[in-house]
Amino acid sequence: MTLMEHRNRINWETATDPGRRRVNADALAVRPGWDSLTPVLALADGVGDTETAAEAARVAVDAATSMAPSRGPTAAILAAQRAVLALGHTGDAVLVVAMPFADQLGGGYRIAWAGDARAYRWDGRTLTRLTTDHTVAEYFRRQGMETTPWMEHMVTSTVRSTRAQDVGQVEVRGDVGLLLCSDGVYGALDLPTMTAIVARPARFGPRAQELVATAVDRGATDNATALLLTH
Repeated sequence: MTLMEHRNRINWETATDPGRRRVNADALAVRPGWDSLTPVLALADGVGDTETAAEAARVAVDAATSMAPSRGPTAAILAAQRAVLALGHTGDAVLVVAMPFADQLGGGYRIAWAGDARAYRWDGRTLTRLTTDHTVAEYFRRQGMETTPWMEHMVTSTVRSTRAQDVGQVEVRGDVGLLLCSDGVYGALDLPTMTAIVARPARFGPRAQELVATAVDRGATDNATALLLTH
């Protein structure tokens, strides 16, 4: 599935595919921000191949993007947590949220996350990773210890389990583009491949769709979802 919207000079595209999973437990949402133009973005990856995981992801992105940008993305993560905890089942998700600055001073985004859904900055030529995965592998790397492949899939923070002080936070200023994606995309594609796809002129077709399709073609075993915002 692919969607493209145009708001002045801001364009966004989304695409998602279940990959080899029975259920597509990824979810995303885009809603107008403080100026009714600059969007609030959220992408969630449900933990597991279940309908409850899918519902948790959908509820998380809806709650996160319903938060006023002035409250900030960490508040959006915690709003998502309250909504997921209220579901009455154990479904869970990881989540990344991007909110525009509300002060209009040069533009840019505040980004917060729990888990291993990622955000990248796009400057028109280069993708730069902004988030740090909340995974066992990343924890071991920070300790200077060796990792194994399974550690990459073991998250240490989720929407249900995170605390305010554990939420990852980063800011980028200026008229930047953003790529949000689940591990089904970045786990199957290296950064040069992702960059080459995003750098391709938009007139040749939706780039978010190509990111997802290429990840699936290259053997992505998980749901693959991408949300690309450009200027």
